[in-house]
Amino acid sequence: MENIETVVMSDTPHIRSYRTTKNIMLDVVIALLPACLMGCIFFGWKALMVIAISCVSAIATEVVWKLCEKKSIITICKEFDFTSLITGLLIAMCMPSTVAWYVPMLSAIFAIAVVKMLFGGTGKNIVNPAIVGRIFAFMSFTTMMSTFDTTLTNGTIVSGATELSTMLATSSTASDLELWQMFIGINLAGCLGETCKLALLIGGIYLVVRKVIDIRWPLIYIVSCGLMSALLYGDIAFFMPSILTGGLFLGAIFMATDYVTSPNNKYASYAYYLCLGLLTAGLRKATHMEVVSFAILIMNLLVPIFNKVLHPRPFGSEPLYKVCANFFKKLFSKKNKEEK
Repeated sequence: MENIETVVMSDTPHIRSYRTTKNIMLDVVIALLPACLMGCIFFGWKALMVIAISCVSAIATEVVWKLCEKKSIITICKEFDFTSLITGLLIAMCMPSTVAWYVPMLSAIFAIAVVKMLFGGTGKNIVNPAIVGRIFAFMSFTTMMSTFDTTLTNGTIVSGATELSTMLATSSTASDLELWQMFIGINLAGCLGETCKLALLIGGIYLVVRKVIDIRWPLIYIVSCGLMSALLYGDIAFFMPSILTGGLFLGAIFMATDYVTSPNNKYASYAYYLCLGLLTAGLRKATHMEVVSFAILIMNLLVPIFNKVLHPRPFGSEPLYKVCANFFKKLFSKKNKEEK
């Protein structure tokens, strides 16, 4: 019998790798576990309940959606890539332990059904589902999303505003907490996953070692936000408290670096994360509240522009500064003609 050669045709890029969406997302789940653990240690069984409800709701929503598409259970199990679990975890991490049980449930359902599955599923969403889920909860249940528990070292639990909100409202870095307490999360009011920066940093280092994220991008976001905060308040003392309070670490490491909703080249990424840091600091100054989720959502919508304008230029093509100069030249010349 003659040997028959099979020619396989596929789209670019023609790169073989052991990495798949499933094992990359599993790495992200592992990286989130330290923050989940510390949230449960600081806030007790209520934190565990919020995490469980959010994760189960997110996964169940995706399963039900696919069942409505008439997919079999076996197919659904094979296609499960942990993305819905990550969305559920991140939504839980963005909530205080004081919220009612239906808040994480409704937020997870909205994030998966409307933001992810309605757009076609994994890789087709235009904004981060967890970010929108958090904003949905904040807009719908503002009072509950603005009340935070603090577990003091003597075991007493008190409710109140976050350290960041107090700092922004008073324009002062005066605090009863030391910087190391803010870093560890001791006596610090906040959401489940944003109090312990050490746990988030451990997860971030794991993702960097596993080459899931590039260390440059969260670093640029965090540093630019801290420096801009210090500049806006006219005091370098604002740098450390501004990055150690609020959800900056959680957003920078686990949300802003999302593959689907972030730029696809390094030139656009440098500009994107720098602008994200400046926007976060500016909105914090203007609103006196935590705005990381809103800043990331706005920048997600601008990603196509960053990708189109800031991309590697082919050899021999017109330099980028000339492209920008010609663009503004045409823009102003058109405006002048309309005025005349």
